[in-house]
Amino acid sequence: MSKPKLRSSHGQHAGVYKSDAIKDVAESLSINVSDGVANMLASDVEYRIHQVIEEAARFMRHGRRTTMNTADIDQALRVLNIEPLYGHSPHNPPTFRRASAYPPNAAGTVYFVEDEEIDFDRVLREEKISLPRGVSWTAHWLAVEGVQPLIPENPPAIPREIDQPQMESKLEAVQQQQQQLVKQVLSRELQLYYTRLTTSLLPPVPDTQTKRTAALASLRNDAGLQALLPYLIRWVGEGVVGALKQGVQNENDGRVLEVMLDVISALLENNTLFVEPYLHQILPPILSTLLHSSLPPTHSTQLRTSASQTLSRLLTQHSTTYPSLSPRIMKTLLVALLSPGKSRGTREGAIRGLVGVGKEAVRKGLVEGGGAKVVGSECNNNKGPETAGLAEAVMDALRVLKPTSDNDMADALDTSKPDDVAVAERLTEVLGDFFAGRVADDAAWAREVLGISSGS
Repeated sequence: MSKPKLRSSHGQHAGVYKSDAIKDVAESLSINVSDGVANMLASDVEYRIHQVIEEAARFMRHGRRTTMNTADIDQALRVLNIEPLYGHSPHNPPTFRRASAYPPNAAGTVYFVEDEEIDFDRVLREEKISLPRGVSWTAHWLAVEGVQPLIPENPPAIPREIDQPQMESKLEAVQQQQQQLVKQVLSRELQLYYTRLTTSLLPPVPDTQTKRTAALASLRNDAGLQALLPYLIRWVGEGVVGALKQGVQNENDGRVLEVMLDVISALLENNTLFVEPYLHQILPPILSTLLHSSLPPTHSTQLRTSASQTLSRLLTQHSTTYPSLSPRIMKTLLVALLSPGKSRGTREGAIRGLVGVGKEAVRKGLVEGGGAKVVGSECNNNKGPETAGLAEAVMDALRVLKPTSDNDMADALDTSKPDDVAVAERLTEVLGDFFAGRVADDAAWAREVLGISSGS
């Protein structure tokens, strides 16, 4: 038998995809390709085409169709992890036109895709279609305290066809309803509770001390008072305004203010109450009591201290939810402390309010802002009980900056040491002569007030 002749690997490729196409592509890229390489690449291309067609035929059969479209090719390319071809859609198939061969005796027929002719005049005359806005999300209030706000996002209220006299009578009824809101909105039990609570708290006579203590304990611990909260806050605000509206307050007004501050403190201590929507109504009574110029002399210090403690509790509970709350209150207190023409009582209240805000507020108001120096110059010029109370308030505030120490004996600044002399001069420059001498008795305290570390 004769041995079969081995076919040369460099012979002409006889598949569907000719090697001449590979050479044409290589020449367009300025690459020289030999016949063997072209045949191998043509065989690989033909294999890949068969693979894509087989996958596309599978999609065609699953779609129960007998004609393959471009969507089948795209799905096959995705299955094979090949980037699909863009610009071809089965819903808008291209239109091919047949061109006659040139010269006429040339072999084969040429097909081409006919380009659509666009009339620019017609395009310019057509109406411009604006693109719609993209999908977005926004938030708005559906109801605030049970009342639907009149904003575009909410459906408008349906007006009723009524005569003008009926409208006027309706407005009068609404005004009367607002005046008697407690009686008509609250349940009968809460109305009775509100009446007995307010009568137990005021008037603050010694005979009702036991009832007043029980009422404050009820506000501090009882649940189910959320519906009564806005009316209690309004009652407190009206009570504070009524006690402070006159020029000179008597002892009874001082006791009323003490009760009102105790009520606010009890409401803040009740963990079952949601007081955040009413902070803008709680702060005015506190700040009014704190910064009022003429409180009863026997109750002045106690009222301002109690208001400062209540303010501190409020900020501790809600400053994380409202980060701008502390800076706004501190700005109000600094204006009351540093503005010229303010009374001594207002300055004392501002100082005690800074103590309630925190340590950094005291440093910014008394040390960096020059509040201690302003108060010290006023104390040097005027001697009296009010001046003594103002000076004591400044010292109480500066004690907030005093470092804690187990040693009761404090070392004063030593004038023989250059470092202590520099600290004393700086202390006099910041606090003034009146308070610098008092703080200089404790060297660690003086350095802490100036923000100097003990080791420096």
